[in-house]
Amino acid sequence: MLRRYPQAGEPLSCEPVTEGLLNRGYRLSTTRGSYFLKQHLDAPTADRATILRQHRAIQRLHGLGLPVAPPLADRRGRTVAVVGGHCYALHPWVEGRHRDGAQLSPGGSRRLGTLLGHVHTCLDRVMDSPRPGAAHESARPEDTFRVIDELIRLVRAHRPHDSFDVLAEHRLRERRRLLAQHAHHRPPPAPASGWVHGDFHPLNLLYRGAEPAAIVDWDRLGVRPRAEEAVRAAAIFFVRPGGELALEKVRAYARAYRRATGADGAELAAAAHRVWWERLNDFWTLRWRYQLHDRRADPQFPAVSALAVWWTREYDAVRDAFAA
Repeated sequence: MLRRYPQAGEPLSCEPVTEGLLNRGYRLSTTRGSYFLKQHLDAPTADRATILRQHRAIQRLHGLGLPVAPPLADRRGRTVAVVGGHCYALHPWVEGRHRDGAQLSPGGSRRLGTLLGHVHTCLDRVMDSPRPGAAHESARPEDTFRVIDELIRLVRAHRPHDSFDVLAEHRLRERRRLLAQHAHHRPPPAPASGWVHGDFHPLNLLYRGAEPAAIVDWDRLGVRPRAEEAVRAAAIFFVRPGGELALEKVRAYARAYRRATGADGAELAAAAHRVWWERLNDFWTLRWRYQLHDRRADPQFPAVSALAVWWTREYDAVRDAFAA
C-alpha cells in the first residue's frame, strides 16, 4: 500500500482500530506521521465506484469548511487502492475522541444539531440533485410478528441459556404486545428528501476538546428523508443506559438543526414518528446474535431495546422535544 503513496513515508507499525462493525481500520504509523488505513468490506458500499463517489463528496465538503478527513491520493492521483480484490483508502489520522450525549453540554448539543444541519445543507450544494424515487415504506406489523416468533424460537433454543437470553425473550414478548396495540399507527411512505451522511452517531464523530474535529465513515452516504437522520442520530447520541432520552438536550439539538436547515416543527414531528415506528419494529442487535452468531452488538441491546418501550410511553414528550 505505502509504495503507492510515497508521500506517506516508510511504515513503522500497523495497529487494528477496534471501533466499527462493518469495515476494518488500522492506525498506520510511518516515518512521516500517522494515517488511518480503511479496508472497505461492507458489500453494499465496498465497490470502487461507490467509494469514489464518497471520496468526491468528502473532498468537496472539506472545501466548504466542514470537519472531514479527505483521502490521500496516490502517485497517480487515485484515492482507492484495490489489493487482493479488496478496496482500501488512506486518510490522515485525526487526533480526537468520541463524545456521546452524556458528555455534551446543552451548548454542545446545539453545536451538534447545527453541525448535522450544515452537513445536510452542504451536501445539497456538492451533490447532484436527487432523482425522484420510490418513497420509503415503513415496516409492516405482520412481517415483524414473524421475525419476533423466529427470534423467540432461537432465543429459547440457545445454549448455554444465560441472562442475556432471558432479557431478550422478555423484550421480544413485550415488543409484540406493544406492536399489537399500536399497529394502526404505522406511518405512510416517506419521500426521500435529500442527501444524508447515513450513519451519523458518536463513533463517526471525533472531537478535539469541545469542538468537532472530523466526521468520518461516509459509507452510507445516500438519498433519504433528511429529518429522519436528525432524529435517528439524536436517538443514538442522547439515549441513556436505561433507555430514556435526555429530552432537554434533544430539544436544544433539534432547535439548532431546524435553524440550520430551515426545517419546520411539523417535518421533525413526522420524522420522529417514523423513527419511533422503525425502533418498534427493529431487532438488528438480536439478529446479529442469534441469526449471524455475531455478538459484537450485544452491549447495545439493553439500552436500544428499552428505548423503544420508553419512547412509546413518552411519545408526546419526545415529539415535542423535536418539534417545539
